[in-house]
Amino acid sequence: MKYNDQMKNRVKRVEGQVRALLRMMEEEKDCKDLVAQMSAARNALDRTIGLVVSTNLEQCVRDQIDKGEDTEVLIQEAVNLLVKSR
Repeated sequence: MKYNDQMKNRVKRVEGQVRALLRMMEEEKDCKDLVAQMSAARNALDRTIGLVVSTNLEQCVRDQIDKGEDTEVLIQEAVNLLVKSR
């Protein structure tokens, strides 16, 4: 699978959020602020997972349809990846 710039930029954004978390810890910031930043990073990563899985699923389903093959297994695998990621 090719990972596009949108996907890479999302991961870079999460990386920045995690770096900010470490900086906040070193600066002994308030727990509430730290947890809010952690939540934001987790949500951004969850959305990125969804984007990667859905983009991959779309391409795989198109390929299977072009071959005249069933797509049920691919869809179940995608659902399992999303469930496992939580």
